[in-house]
Amino acid sequence: MHDLVNAINEYVWSLALIGLCLGAGLYFSIRSRFLQVRHIGEMLRLMMEGKSSDQGVSSFQALAMTLAGRVGTGNIAGVATAITFGGPGAVFWMWMVAFLGASSAFVESTLGQVYKESINREFRGGPAFYIEKGLGVKWYAVLFAIVTIIATGLLLPGVQANSIAESLKTAAGVDTTYTGLALAAVLGFIIFGGVKRIATFAEYVVPFMALGYILVACAIVAMNIEQLPGVMKLIFTSAFGTDAAFGAIIGMAIQWGVKRGVYSNEAGQGTGPHASSAAEVSHPAKQGLVQGFSVYVDTLFVCSATAFMLLITGQYNVQAPDGSPMFVGVQGVASGPGYVQTALENIMPGFGSLFVAIALLFFAGTTIVAYYYIAETNITYLNRKIHRPWLTLVLKLCLIASTFYGAVKTADAAWALGDLGVGLMAWLNLIAILLMRDTAFKCLRDYEAQKKLGKDPEFDPVALGITGAHFWEQRVAQAKAQPKAGDPVPTEIA
Repeated sequence: MHDLVNAINEYVWSLALIGLCLGAGLYFSIRSRFLQVRHIGEMLRLMMEGKSSDQGVSSFQALAMTLAGRVGTGNIAGVATAITFGGPGAVFWMWMVAFLGASSAFVESTLGQVYKESINREFRGGPAFYIEKGLGVKWYAVLFAIVTIIATGLLLPGVQANSIAESLKTAAGVDTTYTGLALAAVLGFIIFGGVKRIATFAEYVVPFMALGYILVACAIVAMNIEQLPGVMKLIFTSAFGTDAAFGAIIGMAIQWGVKRGVYSNEAGQGTGPHASSAAEVSHPAKQGLVQGFSVYVDTLFVCSATAFMLLITGQYNVQAPDGSPMFVGVQGVASGPGYVQTALENIMPGFGSLFVAIALLFFAGTTIVAYYYIAETNITYLNRKIHRPWLTLVLKLCLIASTFYGAVKTADAAWALGDLGVGLMAWLNLIAILLMRDTAFKCLRDYEAQKKLGKDPEFDPVALGITGAHFWEQRVAQAKAQPKAGDPVPTEIA
């Protein structure tokens, strides 16, 4: 089974998908005149703007929900794996995916807002919704929904659970079975509480865990600051094939950097629009810009923190495509969180390994919760016409079982299944957002035009020639029907 999954992954994660990820991000960046640079200040301002409503969550809560899915085991174990198989140069290509991916995240999250729906008094949206309503291709939308349910409900949770279990076993000797049972119990409590509980959980946990991890990494870099210039040089020379030791694996650096970069920040994969669609905003571009910034937080901050800790301390291994060692900095430790635990334990004996385990518990735990929300949203999409409440119950039970199973199975099997899920979603979503790019950029131009006039932008899809945005059409119609302050009050004619 493991060999079959690996064989499929070779096709899914071929050079074509790597080129599509980088190419789409580059195209969106040029088309938007590099909004990820021009609007960085606006991203930060919008992040704290807005409040939740009866139907939607605040912009910050939506950002936290997205980060809950993005900041996970990929930021620790994924970075270590990328360096193992792609060398230090893979870190540069992870940065490149993040920089270009910020524009992809804007496009997909803006589309999610444009075509969102209010279902059972909760905002729901995502690729399945905008593929059906924007592209008008129902079978493609259903295919994405099914693939996403399988990926986020069955394949991806195991990767997160496995990293938690292995790190706790390394740090404190906790049996993986006990970790799996505990994770299943806590997960059940959260996901049976609905989207509001998920948003509140993410809002408080995600900022705390990310900030704490980054601060520890900054402290380690500061303690070894004299090595930082050499590490930066190693990353860039390895990325472009000029380093004597790692230049020969430049192709692997690009492949693993993009692969783990997409797994980590999920830009273009189609997960981000689900949470961004739940936000209560006056214009879709607002949440699109907020979600663009989330990619920076994930890769440029958290992933870089892991990379610098590993490279500065030398606690990493690199192997050639044939499996032969190119650099050995860690003996007897499998590629993954164990590298980071070893690095921190050497610097902070008695604390480092446990700190990484706790960080992974929060990182990966919130990611599993985010996966549930994404899968549930796609079941809600399938249930719109024919109500089948048992599907949601089956999802909850399957996700809990997948989490427990992932905690006790091998890391290689978990990562192979996770990569398959990410790759299939990325293929389907990237093609869709490339075809729908004009809608997203209409929203961006409209937002920028209204901002120049000093307005708080309001979205009117009809005025922009955008069809299928039924929620916004109804909102605009209701706003026009309401009397404005200063309008004459109609009097009854005798």
